[in-house]
Amino acid sequence: MKGRTLNINGQLLSLEQPKVMGILNVTPDSFYEYSRKQGEEDIADQVVQMLSEGADIIDIGACSTHPGAPVVSAEEEMDRLRCGLNALRKVAPTAIVSVDTFRADVARMCVEEYGVAIVNDISGGSFDAAMFPLMARLHTPYILMYMQGSVETMHLQHQYEDVVADTIKGLASKVDALRDMGMYDIILDPGFGFSKTVEQNYELFAHLEDFQIFELPLLVGVSRKSMIWKKLELTPENALNGTTALHMMALQKGADILRVHDVKAAVETVKLFESVKKYQQTN
Repeated sequence: MKGRTLNINGQLLSLEQPKVMGILNVTPDSFYEYSRKQGEEDIADQVVQMLSEGADIIDIGACSTHPGAPVVSAEEEMDRLRCGLNALRKVAPTAIVSVDTFRADVARMCVEEYGVAIVNDISGGSFDAAMFPLMARLHTPYILMYMQGSVETMHLQHQYEDVVADTIKGLASKVDALRDMGMYDIILDPGFGFSKTVEQNYELFAHLEDFQIFELPLLVGVSRKSMIWKKLELTPENALNGTTALHMMALQKGADILRVHDVKAAVETVKLFESVKKYQQTN
């Protein structure tokens, strides 16, 4: 559905053209080694590179959530984010920033102290009961992702009657809860790679169009994930080609935001998609 916008710190961001969200992991253990940035100089260099390549949003995360990763304390997550956000704001004071966290206190700190514009919560409010009320108070755009279980158990939680229908139902109940609190700037994320088998991920991907029923922006995060490299018998380091292929398909199926490790490749994919779409609309 066209005409979607997000309220970014009082300014409307149009999603008429799909946006690219660059991943900035200020962690020592994220699954894709080359996305790990620690130390202010490395973080600043990565931010400058992603923005120069055309990133619309920088998504900063400080707590790895891939299977087997230790869950750091809230204090450690905040310390990492303060380091990362200080470095980011020095080189990009006006950049649109999203924070990848499932903790309300962490989200509040990032929004109130660093002007972070979007909260990206892999748990969809399930891990911290304070998250939904905080979002309703701040009115910060909120990425609502669907998953089952906890960070520690999600790789074992993939029991669905119908992965597509169950994901839509799970998101619908949370969208209703947020709207009842007066929260409307909601971005949906089906949660590829979280509490789903490789085949369930592809079944869900095949039905991305079904999520248009919500008439809400749709974020797709498949970059270098195991659904790609396991299917192709590769490693995350060799999964860019597969990622790009799925990115183009996601755009064709209505994705509004691509969350990516490789900004340049994703920006080029969006540009080519828009070039083809222009002629589809005129013929």
